[in-house]
Amino acid sequence: MGGLKLPPQTLHGIHGGRRPFTAPSSKPAFTIQPNYSSSISTGFTTRNVALFSPSIFPCGYFILEGARERRFGARNTQASVQPVTEELVEDKTKENPVSGDAIRRRFLEFYAARSHKVLPSASLVPDDPTVLLTIAGMLQFKPIFLGKAPRQVPRATTAQKCIRTNDVENVGRTTRHHTFFEMLGNFSFGDYFKKEAIQWAWELSTKEFGLPADRLWVSVYEDDDEAFEIWHDEVGVPVERIKRMGEEDNFWTSGATGPCGPCSELYYDFHPERGYKNTDLGDDSRFIEFYNLVFMQYNKMDDGSLEPLKQKNIDTGLGLERLARILQKVPNNYETDLIYPIIEKAAELANISYALADDRTKMNLKIIGDHLRAIVYLISDGVLPSNIGRGYVVRRLIRRAVRTGRLLGVKGGGEDGAFLPAIAEKVIELSPHIDPDVKARGHSILDELQREELRFVQTLERGEKLLDQMLAEALLNAQKSETLPCLSGKDVFLLYDTFGFPVEITTEVAEERGVKIDMDGFEVEMENQRRQSQAAHNVVKLAVENGGDLAENVHDTEFLGYDTLSARAVVESLMLNGKSVIQVSEGSEVEVLLNKTPFYAESGGQIGDHGFLYVTQDQSKQTAVVEIKDVQKSLGSVFVHKGTIREGVLEVGREVEAAVDAKLRQRAKVHHTATHLLQSALKKVIGQETSQAGSLVAFDRLRFDFNFHRPLHDSELEEIENLINGWIGDGTLLQTKVMSLTDAKEAGAIAMFGEKYGEQVRVVEVPGVSMELCGGTHVSNTSEIRAFKIISEQGIASGIRRIEAVAGEAFIEYINARDSQMKLLCSTLKVKAEVVTTRVDNLLEELRTVRNEVSALRAKAAVYKASMIASKAFSVGTSKTIRVLVESMDDFDADALKSAAEYLMDTLQDPAAIILGSCPDEGKVSLVAAFTPGVVDIGIQAGKFIGPIAKLCGGGGGGRPNFAQAGGRKPENLTNALEKARTDLILILTEKAN
Repeated sequence: MGGLKLPPQTLHGIHGGRRPFTAPSSKPAFTIQPNYSSSISTGFTTRNVALFSPSIFPCGYFILEGARERRFGARNTQASVQPVTEELVEDKTKENPVSGDAIRRRFLEFYAARSHKVLPSASLVPDDPTVLLTIAGMLQFKPIFLGKAPRQVPRATTAQKCIRTNDVENVGRTTRHHTFFEMLGNFSFGDYFKKEAIQWAWELSTKEFGLPADRLWVSVYEDDDEAFEIWHDEVGVPVERIKRMGEEDNFWTSGATGPCGPCSELYYDFHPERGYKNTDLGDDSRFIEFYNLVFMQYNKMDDGSLEPLKQKNIDTGLGLERLARILQKVPNNYETDLIYPIIEKAAELANISYALADDRTKMNLKIIGDHLRAIVYLISDGVLPSNIGRGYVVRRLIRRAVRTGRLLGVKGGGEDGAFLPAIAEKVIELSPHIDPDVKARGHSILDELQREELRFVQTLERGEKLLDQMLAEALLNAQKSETLPCLSGKDVFLLYDTFGFPVEITTEVAEERGVKIDMDGFEVEMENQRRQSQAAHNVVKLAVENGGDLAENVHDTEFLGYDTLSARAVVESLMLNGKSVIQVSEGSEVEVLLNKTPFYAESGGQIGDHGFLYVTQDQSKQTAVVEIKDVQKSLGSVFVHKGTIREGVLEVGREVEAAVDAKLRQRAKVHHTATHLLQSALKKVIGQETSQAGSLVAFDRLRFDFNFHRPLHDSELEEIENLINGWIGDGTLLQTKVMSLTDAKEAGAIAMFGEKYGEQVRVVEVPGVSMELCGGTHVSNTSEIRAFKIISEQGIASGIRRIEAVAGEAFIEYINARDSQMKLLCSTLKVKAEVVTTRVDNLLEELRTVRNEVSALRAKAAVYKASMIASKAFSVGTSKTIRVLVESMDDFDADALKSAAEYLMDTLQDPAAIILGSCPDEGKVSLVAAFTPGVVDIGIQAGKFIGPIAKLCGGGGGGRPNFAQAGGRKPENLTNALEKARTDLILILTEKAN
């Protein structure tokens, strides 16, 4: 989990909950008396932790809602769920009450019984652009806490999947750090506050889960007397077990400004026998923080002062893995039934006994168990390995798992040797109670893991070759300087970071060759990377922006655009350069807020409408015109019309005629419906496992990103086009319905990527073809699309493909443009359209022939030039004479230069060293270094020698020990570069030859 405490200025305890205090639960208490001595001495095999039962209540909300339909995306955060009742709960008589799944279920039931709505976990891919991944249970409620979205319920509870990677180096080393973890939370949105949150947290801990009260410690913010008194006077916690702590530990802030407040934490004491004197709640060997309560009660102003929030909120977080460790009486989070079965699988594949393993081996097994959970859930939520953003997080975790597994000798069962899929199968087996979508996507997850592992193994093999080169160079340098050979920290880090080469393997291989490792230098490089990593994307930013003032005065915009393209509306607000104004004059760029509008605001991939706002007087005289070029949503459902005042003056309170550009709207409708058809066609042609990863619905084209591991064949693209054009020709009437989210899921509707949905959703259906949740605008009949054409298909990231296409009017424009180009080509070539390709092929063949002839002539000319300068070669050395030639070859290209060098090597005979340079084009330099075997044998390599020379010409290069080529961009430096090459060769060869 990486700790409930985040670093300062981040989500300091990942939190939530208030309401009148209720009587203690009548459910039986489970008294826990951990005794770690036996666990530590006898090993994990003596634990008594029940295995998973397939019939237990899965994560609370899944039984209440019904498991999410496989085709319905995992990015929903507003599902409607009713409080738990006895009739809804399965028989749990055989369930182990302290299993991880039971803890999750009991937490959700506890708060559901106290009128909290059980909501599903949000995706690990947040809608919030200020954070890379979902790192806290509160993230999906951020707009509510900011007052930018109305609360749907007064109180809620969740079991949230979370990812944190800023402490990745601590995974496996400590008892509690994880990259993937679950945060159980209860939240109040202006409903209950401190008293109820504290009392319920205590009741849950001591009554529901049976934690001994005398083992629980509490921390409060140093100035929060109210919380201190509630804990002591009402709950009954002794003063000596309540610690007042400073702002860094117990005051949660979202940033320099914005919502903030004190927090209070619950700690479990593993060693109460140590007493109360000099206690430190940060002592991991004694305490573990498992529940954090954040009291969001202030707004931090620009000057640092605090003003009370009008709506006080509760945000709590209980670490599931931590509580499972306490209740299951195991020495660390990894040995709970949430993670240990995965570790067991890895140990089995490595032919290792976890119980008998040393600490380092156990640490490596823990890393694999932790990382595979994170990897599987990230891929399930649509994050595929890549070199940017979230994809890079997945790739780094996969590579770390592969490196660690290879270090342990983990072997896969297949011919290719991949082992991650075999371990991932165990993660998927344990997933239904966390996220049932994972199992439905199991095959695609395993396929992606296999591809990425095999790809990385090839990278590792390249790293092995580089290590060999580094070790050879280290030995050579040591021989020159008569010092002990050592591999630099930078080189070790390069192998580790770029090629994924484990430091342990680098050390082992180096020691076999008699080379030491600069570990201090390596640690410096690692620390630099850690600082950069921890500075990025681990803060949830909750800043009250300028729009906060508008939120009190502006209501949601009523959207009329499904039924009409023009409407009378009233100007509610005007924004000029980000500031609210009363009127705006001609020529100004303005943002207009209306009480209602026919303009569609950009969302769901569809861009905003264009059009005009007209102000008229006496129903006839036009006094102002505003051209609208974009419409965006803000503060929930407030439509912001962005445009330019073309005529007159616009004022707040003025009535306007809002008119959408009908032709552009039709283009957007055509492309949006075509996008739905495209997704259905893709699923039919390449498989149901493919899913949307992004989209753009524009006036001139559509763009659709989807998950797939290879380029589509021409035959597949043709089949997709034929399917879509067939559906268009069928002239099917679309059906649009508004229904409950539950009914939509049961009907099989597909969710659009990245969208959030309320309890009532809009479903757009092309009967027999497509059914999706969508708030966009669509044609009434597929025949309006007219025709569909794919114009490109390409990869944009590892495992992500992109199709661009045109339909309707854009299709006609595309075909007309292509037709004009073909006519021009036919005219130029003086042939008919049907023989253009033949004529082009013939021309290309003629061109290749001519180029080959020219190249041969250049080579002959270069050889002739070389024969003329061969006499300029001079001898170096006394005991062994070496012939040296360093000359300019005027404007010969790289291929001709190579031919000249080969001729000179034969002419001058062994041993000889040749450096040639030329300027074949403006702003271009070519260099070649050719060393005969006799020169290479005395320890000089052409590839390494030519690099520094090329740098003088603004370039670089390299190659084999006997032959290398390089280039540059500064011809004016060629003379000096060749002079340096001549001087260096004389010095080095003289020393070596003597």
